[in-house]
This record gives sequence, structure tokens and C-alpha cells, in this order.
Amino acid sequence: MSSKKKDIKLASPKVRKFARELGQSIEEIKGSQRAGRVTEEDVKNFVKSQVAVNRGKVEPKTFKDEYPPEVFGKIEIKDLPRVKKLSGPQLVRSWTEIPHVTQHDEIDITEMEQFRNSLFDHYTGEKISVTPLAFITRAVVNALKDFPNFNCSLDPKNNKIIYKKYFHIGFAVDTPHGLMVPKIRNVDQMNIKEIGDELKRVSKECRDLKIDKKEFFGGSTTISSLGGIGGTFFTPIINPPEVAILGVGRSFDRLVKIKGQIMSRKILPISLSYDHRIIDGAEGARFCVHLNKSLGKDFAFKLAV
Repeated sequence: MSSKKKDIKLASPKVRKFARELGQSIEEIKGSQRAGRVTEEDVKNFVKSQVAVNRGKVEPKTFKDEYPPEVFGKIEIKDLPRVKKLSGPQLVRSWTEIPHVTQHDEIDITEMEQFRNSLFDHYTGEKISVTPLAFITRAVVNALKDFPNFNCSLDPKNNKIIYKKYFHIGFAVDTPHGLMVPKIRNVDQMNIKEIGDELKRVSKECRDLKIDKKEFFGGSTTISSLGGIGGTFFTPIINPPEVAILGVGRSFDRLVKIKGQIMSRKILPISLSYDHRIIDGAEGARFCVHLNKSLGKDFAFKLAV
């Protein structure tokens, strides 16, 4: 009995849960604290060492539970979709190798929404339907021009930063096959309607599995929008070699007091994750302020030009 107790790794329930979430067995991790107690930092260091040993190929691991799930009732086992098989290791690599910082903010898009809903074709008189994502994409490009650190990649081996002179924006597409992140090329050369049309075209190609593999690479940054589903703030994971990703929640109405009057305003929640090796908190805040101005009261109409 005493020998078995000695073999049990000491760790808090929180640390054990953290290890399980990363697919690691606490028994394999060497603890740095007294009596070999394992800390959260020990788990992180262990994962990083495994990534280095496998040259970035994170081997899938199964959690060892005391009881298999079928003990508690009926279960169903399905194959992991191909898209998730491919994206899973990339997500783990990004989360463990990149020091993420996520900054949350809110943008008043009341005037932008009024302008968006008022667009129509001057020749036919028909209403022009453009999603908010087209405006957000254009605003992100404008911000990238003023903050080039968001449009770069890190070359850690040579201690270099690669600044991109193009503006190819990735966006997350929810498909029956899994989440895909294609790129829209040269967004800086498009107007709002062209961006909206390109978003629709590329999304359809993803859902129909007709998109070229090359279109998933070579991006400046990525936008992950949950506006069509719901939710507010979240932590989007950076898509390397990019150094930032913008998460967009669902807009909502809020009553605010402006010049003594209670008014309803349309608020857009955003979550900006960035690589802290390249971008610091002050620059991240300025980037969010820039987006706020681009999508705000006095500047929204300029995005459509």
C-alpha cells in the first residue's frame, strides 16, 4: 500500500484538469515543487518539450479515466472528421508555442448598421445586401496599414520579423465538414460590395469542397465571426504563421445616456488575440481603438468608398 501511494503524483484538481485538457497524463510529468508536486507551469513545460522532441508533431493522446464511458450508459463512437484531424495538431501547436494575449472591447456600430441597411443600387433601385463582416474586413485592412506589426510573421530561428506588403484576410467558415479558414486576396483593392461578394463565393467553395488547398495559406490575419450564431466574447486561437486573429461576437442593443437622453445603440463585441512576442498590450489597445473609429459614427460610410 505504501509503495503505491509513493507512485501517485501530487497535483491539485485544477492542475490535473489542465493536464487532461492538453491531452497529457499527470503521471508522466515531473513535478518541480516539494515532494514532486506538479504545477501548471510544469504541465506547460512538459507539453513544450514534447512539441520540441516531435518537431511540432503533437501525438494524439487519450485520457485515462478510472471508468470507461460505456459503464455509465449507452455511447456512440464516430470517426473524427478529416478537417478536424488536420486542424487539431495545428491548434495545439499554436496554443502551446505562441504566448497568446486576448483583448476584449466593444464597438458602437449603430451608424454603420443604418448605413449598411440603406445601401441600394442607383440604377435598378434594388437593395444591396452586404453582411457586417464585409465592413469589419475592410476596417481590419485599414488598421493593418497603420499597424504593420499585425501584418507580419515571426522567424524565430533567424530572429527576424517578416513584414507582409499584401492584405490577404482569412475568415472562419462553418461547414458540415468542419471549420475552414480560407483567405480573400488583396482586400485593400476591393470596395465593400466586392468584399461581400468574395466572402459569399469563397464560403460556397468551402461548403462544396471545391476550394483549392493553396487558399488556406498566405494570410495577413484572420477574422473569426460568431455573429450569425450568438455569443459575445471568446478567445480565438491564432492561425500561425500569422500573429493575430480578431474574434467577433453577435451585436446587441444597449440603452445608453447621450447628452441627457436615453438612446438605444447597437454594440459589437470583439476579442483580439495576438502574439505577445511581437505585439504588446498598448499596441493591441490602439488597434482596437482604430477599429472602433473605422466602424464608428463618423467613419463607417468611408469604408464603402
